[in-house]
Amino acid sequence: MSARAVLQGPRGGRAAACALVGLGALAMASPLYFMLAFATHRRSAIFASPPPLWFGSHLAANLRILLAATDFWRNLGLSLYVACASTALTLLFCSMAGYAFARFEFAFKRALFLLVLATLLVPQFMNMIPAFMVMDALRWIDRPRALYVPGAASAFGILLMRQYIASAVPVELLQAARLDGCGEWAIYWRIVLPLAAPALATLGLISFIASWNNFLMPLIVMRSPSMYTLPLALRSLQNPVDTQWGALMVGAAIATVPLLAVFAVFSRRLVDGLTQGALK
Repeated sequence: MSARAVLQGPRGGRAAACALVGLGALAMASPLYFMLAFATHRRSAIFASPPPLWFGSHLAANLRILLAATDFWRNLGLSLYVACASTALTLLFCSMAGYAFARFEFAFKRALFLLVLATLLVPQFMNMIPAFMVMDALRWIDRPRALYVPGAASAFGILLMRQYIASAVPVELLQAARLDGCGEWAIYWRIVLPLAAPALATLGLISFIASWNNFLMPLIVMRSPSMYTLPLALRSLQNPVDTQWGALMVGAAIATVPLLAVFAVFSRRLVDGLTQGALK
């Protein structure tokens, strides 16, 4: 009997699928579990052989070490502010640009769209020196706006919104709205954005996670420890001599909470937004 027949059988297929899903879930959840477990142990216990497999009683002490070594709550609030501002600007500008590329005709439209896509080929590290020079010229060094304004419109976001709007927003609906006297801004706000909600949710989730985990740009433009985002603040706990791994695990565990909350809210729209945008 072939493997395909076994998988398609009423029992063999379900059992194999459940086993694969279970193994995949365990593999993906194990780092999160060990992070939570290590957050409750001393550093000496974390590096013991074998390492602890269950929760300990050192969570409060690790939290005190974290708060004493960093301005953690300020760093957390700054990361939330930057991630929310970056996501909001990305949704606004990418949806506007995607709508324009999908449903308007103008000079050099194809060339401009290809130019936007070409920026995807540029590695991020090549933008480090130009980005710092621009931020320094604008006197935005050590200011949160330097983290969310430069990336307000991404090539990936424009591509995603353009593809989704081209496939999910009928031209006839837009023409009917114009015949009824609806202006272009009203069409954008009342018709295009509601119909593109799955793509907006997908782009918002991706943008929030990317901004929350961003390490390179804050490393370049943020100098004061009080202005660090959460990745920089957690990185500052590490040094070659005395790294408080328990406190670091506590900070990392707290840092995952906003990501889990955002993913829980927008996960239903994620697959729909990605698949619909790939139709055209």
